[in-house]
Amino acid sequence: MLSSLHVCILSMFFCLCINAQTELQNNSTLVNVGVVLDLDSLVGRIGMTSLSLSLSDYYSIDRNFSAKIVLHVRDSNGQIIDAAASGMSLSLLKDVQVDAIIGPQKSAQSSFVIGLGNRTNVPIISFSATSPSIYPQTPYFVQATITDEAQVGAIAAIVKNFRWTQVILIHEESDYGNDIYPYLMNALQDVNARVSYRSIIPVAATDDFMLQELYKMKTMQISVFVVHISSSLASKLFPKVKETGMMREGYAWIVTSGVMDLLYSLDSHVIETMEGVLGVKPMIPNSRKLSSTAKRWKKKFSQDHNHGLSQAEFGLYGIWAYDAMWALAMAAERVHFKEQISSLQNTSTNLFDVEVSKTGPSLLQALSEVTFEGLGGEFHLVNGKLEPSYFQILNVIGKGEREVGIWTASDGILSERDVNVTSSSSKMLKNIVFPGDSIVVPTGWEVPVSGKKLRVGVPLAAGFIEFVKVGKDPQTNASKYSGFYIDMFDAVMAALPYVVPYKYVPFETFNGSSESYDEMLSQVYLQKYDAAVGDFTVTTKRLKYVDFTLPFAPGGITAIVKNEDKNIWFFLEPFKTSLWLTTMALFFFTGVVVWILEHRLNNAYRGPLAQHAGLIFYFPFMSVVYAQREIIVSNLARLVVVVWMFVVLILNSTYTANLSARLTSESLQPGTNLKKEDYVGCRNGSFIYNFLREQGFNESKIKTYNSSKAINEDLSKGSEKGGISAFYSAKPNANLFLSRFPKKYRTIGKTISTEGFGFAFEKGSPLVADVSRAVIELTENHRLSEIEERWMKDRLNYEPDSIKKITLTNFAALFGITGGITTICLLVFIASFLYKNRDFVQRIISNSSETSWSKARAICKRFDQRDPDSFRSSKYQEEEDGSPNKTGNPRSSTVVPVSTMDSNDENGDISPKSEHALVPNHQMRSTDHDHLDIITNV
Repeated sequence: MLSSLHVCILSMFFCLCINAQTELQNNSTLVNVGVVLDLDSLVGRIGMTSLSLSLSDYYSIDRNFSAKIVLHVRDSNGQIIDAAASGMSLSLLKDVQVDAIIGPQKSAQSSFVIGLGNRTNVPIISFSATSPSIYPQTPYFVQATITDEAQVGAIAAIVKNFRWTQVILIHEESDYGNDIYPYLMNALQDVNARVSYRSIIPVAATDDFMLQELYKMKTMQISVFVVHISSSLASKLFPKVKETGMMREGYAWIVTSGVMDLLYSLDSHVIETMEGVLGVKPMIPNSRKLSSTAKRWKKKFSQDHNHGLSQAEFGLYGIWAYDAMWALAMAAERVHFKEQISSLQNTSTNLFDVEVSKTGPSLLQALSEVTFEGLGGEFHLVNGKLEPSYFQILNVIGKGEREVGIWTASDGILSERDVNVTSSSSKMLKNIVFPGDSIVVPTGWEVPVSGKKLRVGVPLAAGFIEFVKVGKDPQTNASKYSGFYIDMFDAVMAALPYVVPYKYVPFETFNGSSESYDEMLSQVYLQKYDAAVGDFTVTTKRLKYVDFTLPFAPGGITAIVKNEDKNIWFFLEPFKTSLWLTTMALFFFTGVVVWILEHRLNNAYRGPLAQHAGLIFYFPFMSVVYAQREIIVSNLARLVVVVWMFVVLILNSTYTANLSARLTSESLQPGTNLKKEDYVGCRNGSFIYNFLREQGFNESKIKTYNSSKAINEDLSKGSEKGGISAFYSAKPNANLFLSRFPKKYRTIGKTISTEGFGFAFEKGSPLVADVSRAVIELTENHRLSEIEERWMKDRLNYEPDSIKKITLTNFAALFGITGGITTICLLVFIASFLYKNRDFVQRIISNSSETSWSKARAICKRFDQRDPDSFRSSKYQEEEDGSPNKTGNPRSSTVVPVSTMDSNDENGDISPKSEHALVPNHQMRSTDHDHLDIITNV
């Protein structure tokens, strides 16, 4: 007995056959098109109505068609094999010899059909198989639909918008469900998120299976779920989600277009359980043609299916089917069938007696060239797929859905259609109601059920009790945890925008001994602990097993050694060698210039040769302590001395300050040359152990320690007495150790850069980002400094002074100024001397009978004489004029030249030789090298 559905189908076939006969009489070419759909499903019925309506509308517009499509419908009954065998697709190809096939309906069925289409050169066109993995198999498969690959970008944009970092993917066990996973994983990775768990639900899953899987996911920390299942499976899943308490505040659910497009078809009680769910689906632009077609479609659908399905909507699948049929009709019209009538009988190789079509390639080519404005927007196939455009972001509220935004691959999320994308206000979603009727955005992380707390591992031996201390309560025998890192972690967790219950768990083996830090972090990876708190340095190796927060303490590896006796030459350390040499040279240069400037004018700068040399070195050095007693009479010399005294002041102050700092800094001791044969130490369980091995130290020479007392004992002994020569430690630990022994130990060498200390969490934990933000917040509001000061009492911030030597560059400008002024004064003096004695110099230079050496010697002798003008106004001139000397006795002197070159007249002329005058009561003495003064004593 035939059902009403089959009666309708047969009636439709009868009408089509009548139309076909009419067109044959009009000499039009028939194009046989097979249709393989599940006519018992909602999508199949919607598609069948759309196909027939599209053909009717197309031929009512163009009555001068040269090709007429005839549909040959086969019901797949929802079975995968029936779509390819059992008289379905194979019979269409073999018996009917169709030129194209529309369908099959599901992605799994397509895998069987497209193989036949490829062998026979028959295009397979699907408006509902959205799996992204099936189209590349053959060019004869056309997806006249937007594939699931396109919507993962919209899902990732939602995840990024709310700063979620972890999601759980729930999909059905089919080609439709499985194929989205790699695309979603890549899209989430682009927004720094990931799929932390993948739940696969069989298509025929029982209620018990769903409950078991949901309770399993409820025990996880992730509270963001992406659901990619069919609408029929969704009607079973979401009531169970509500039952398990996972559709409440704090949770977020995102469903794909397969559910959102058929949301109206679900029972009202199912929609109620989906309150607050977000969804995405391709956006259909509003148009008059769409509205009028939707009305006629709904009327036709109600006439064709008058047994409870009159509430069906002209949704995505109906629109895609309508446009696909329209495109196929346009392609068939473009193919010149009249020219190919003689070639329709094919004799090429066949498969199961199925002849290869020669019309199919032409039809496929024409279909790829078809472009028109369809009901779903512009219809244009690219690589056998429909081009995606906009996606709607929907929020399930009440018994329906509300648009809260749209998404495009180029512009991202927009709050309105046709908005100015440059406006920042449009780059956000509208107000969203989340599960539990909440407007608070879920954090993406939820506390596990059944009162389960976060298990935070703490090492028993963390080195210093100021950092981590694990003790026992004498009354309850319960473990007590304290220290800077413990208080820091407590403050961070309290700063989170949500409450996270946690408990500390001591890390120890069964025999009570502490294991290495790497082993402890591996236990976090194995989910024995959810997190770990301690002085854990962030390393590449550890990042393979855990995720670290941003560092809350600085890193670095420092070597600690015992102080040695001070160098006996330590007083030379403030200045570098180049600065010392330059200073000495400047001392000598200044002394020479001052002597030259004062020699002809100042009696204090005259005398024997030894006195001159001593004065040249004596004056500059005595100026260091401002103890020089010689009077300066020359203005040029005074200028040189003033500038020089300023330089001496700066040098003296700098040297004193640097030397004082060195005397109070232990770090300025001479470095210790460590040998690979020396014993060295490090913290037990620290990554520094492997670092020392990489540096070339033998394992037998590396000792590990759990207490600062043991470190102090062995470091004091040294390698020669069974101890260690150096102890390598992380910088915060090293600073704390040195603060306990400020005079006994010091650091050597440069601090080796490493990452700092961070809190460790399970790989992929969503807490990492929030805890990192809390660390930054505590640092900015100085809360971290307060905790640090309370525990360390300024010892954690102990930094060994690193006093640098003063270089020549530091005094380049100062030395340039004094050297320049001194040189200028010297040049001015030389120019003045040559000008005053120009006649003498000219006669000496023009005397060709004398050698160059004799000329230079004569000029030097001239310079060696007292300046007549200066000494005439001095007390010496008064004595020559007969004035009383200091003793009150008159004194006179007579200067007797001894040779022509040694005596000059007052104007600088060379005097003729004269006899020595013999004067009673006169005493002769030799001064100023070769010329003689006769001094008369009365």
